[in-house]
Amino acid sequence: MADPYKTLGVARDASEADIKKAYRKLAKELHPDRNKDNPKASERFSTVTGAYDLLTDKEKRGRFDRGEIDGDGNPAAPFGHGGGGGGRPQPGGAGFRSQGFGGGEPDMSDIFEGLFGGAQRGGGGGGGFASGFGRRPQPKGADIAYSLQVPFVDAAMLSAQRVTLGDGRTIDLKLPAGVETGTQMRLAGKGEPAPGGAGDAIVTIEILPHRFFVRDGDDVRIDLPITLGEAVLGASVKVPTVEKPVMLTVPRGTSSGRTLRLKGKGFHKKGGGRGDQMITLMVNVPADDAALTAFVENWAVEHAGNPRAAMGLTS
Repeated sequence: MADPYKTLGVARDASEADIKKAYRKLAKELHPDRNKDNPKASERFSTVTGAYDLLTDKEKRGRFDRGEIDGDGNPAAPFGHGGGGGGRPQPGGAGFRSQGFGGGEPDMSDIFEGLFGGAQRGGGGGGGFASGFGRRPQPKGADIAYSLQVPFVDAAMLSAQRVTLGDGRTIDLKLPAGVETGTQMRLAGKGEPAPGGAGDAIVTIEILPHRFFVRDGDDVRIDLPITLGEAVLGASVKVPTVEKPVMLTVPRGTSSGRTLRLKGKGFHKKGGGRGDQMITLMVNVPADDAALTAFVENWAVEHAGNPRAAMGLTS
């Protein structure tokens, strides 16, 4: 049971304008939206708002000044109220104008606009600021955690994922550029319901491995088998990508392990654009081809060489 004058820090003969000014300053400082990690500020905010409600209600202020009610608006004890500082009206106590406050609920719309802008009017997410002003904010619902496995190609192409939430609702989830295993997506209002609004859904992404694609940052890598003839003579071969197969030119005399690049065929980057696809050519030499064996035996006699000479190896 606090003295509303002391709570707002105003004199007992303060005008309505003085009371409003004092309240505006305290409310801006203590509002729960600005003190989410300070529960004591929320308690003080409620106390300050209760004091403002009482002192801007002409009838209640008069009854408090006369000792008929206490600082909480309850009937005072027989020997006077406990926090009014005396049971006699003070000078100026009956001389201020209601400015439309009357004896009902005070109209605080100008306070709302002065503190947090016109958007707070009508109860739009102000923590109870416009509707139920002066009460503690209602608790928000709990967040719900989900794990979503995304196929490799879908992640590379940012294909929408159909997700079924805990309440049975389904949504199409749009993947963000740069998505990777461990990426978390927050779906506002898709968590547990509560009087203060539903919590959020937190979706953690896991990108599934692919049978021949491998991710390397924003690039995609693949080992592509080619025949000995394609390597020696050169060829145009089909290579898979995360979008669709494309034709790739294999240069004449290609060695196994040579890497070619397809631009813009990788993952979408956070900053825009896409990575590349890197194709490592792997020459497939048949193991039991008698004609090829005989040819290479004769060929090797006349074309002896040491491809490892650059490594300092003599044979």
